[in-house]
Amino acid sequence: MSGARSDNSVPPYVDPTKPSIARVYDAFLGGTDNYEVDREVVRRVRTVAPDAPDLAVENRRFLIRACRYLAEQAGVTQYLDCGSGLPTAENTHNVVQRANPGATVVYVDNDPLVVAHSRALLERTENAVIVSADIFRPEQLLSNAVVRSALDWDRPIALLQLGTLHHWNGEAVRTRRDIMRAYVDALPSGSYVAISHFLDPEDEHSAVARAMEEMFLHSMMGSGTFSTASRIGEMFNDLELVEPGLVRCVDWRPDSPPGRRPTTAQRCIAGGVARKR
Repeated sequence: MSGARSDNSVPPYVDPTKPSIARVYDAFLGGTDNYEVDREVVRRVRTVAPDAPDLAVENRRFLIRACRYLAEQAGVTQYLDCGSGLPTAENTHNVVQRANPGATVVYVDNDPLVVAHSRALLERTENAVIVSADIFRPEQLLSNAVVRSALDWDRPIALLQLGTLHHWNGEAVRTRRDIMRAYVDALPSGSYVAISHFLDPEDEHSAVARAMEEMFLHSMMGSGTFSTASRIGEMFNDLELVEPGLVRCVDWRPDSPPGRRPTTAQRCIAGGVARKR
């Protein structure tokens, strides 16, 4: 992470004293758009799980494979990518527009650095925009003028919630399932939902999952909950899961047979794709 940003050159819209979910994720991936406060979260989590960066790596790989499936096999041409994070080499629009150059992608994030970087990246990109909004307030997001106009709500849409829902801490007010129900209810028939989420595997690796959760929750970031497969499954709100169902991200339609046993972190993030009839 030697190429990470200097804290001496901070944009006016960024608070370098508080970690950002997007920047912490970037730090896990070895990116450069992060600050010392973000790298400290990574260091803390790695004290209990040295392979913790695999959480971010597998989440990104799952995004690529899920989007490829949605574009190439399911034929989806519209995408609502919630909590899209900082741009990387393979973003949603890069993947789906290879299959269909006319595919439309609406990114959503409320991190100012994400929005600024994404707008710069998408300035000359056809059919891809970013909206600044809170993904945990679905009614407000779904009524956003750009979200309404950029997507055709009479045709199937793929809703992506990848590595996002485990950062919701308002369970006493509204559960993750409640949030997803609002999204699912708004989606047209034939739409798809993709979710990835930190997983408590309920086996000998559970202790590490809970230790990582403890580090995330008690860091300055204050979020990052590891849920069981049954709890994650509830977030699909009875949609029809696509094979192989809700599994570890590393096991969801892999590009090649596994070369080695999964690391502990790879066992602690799950994903799935489901269809709305």
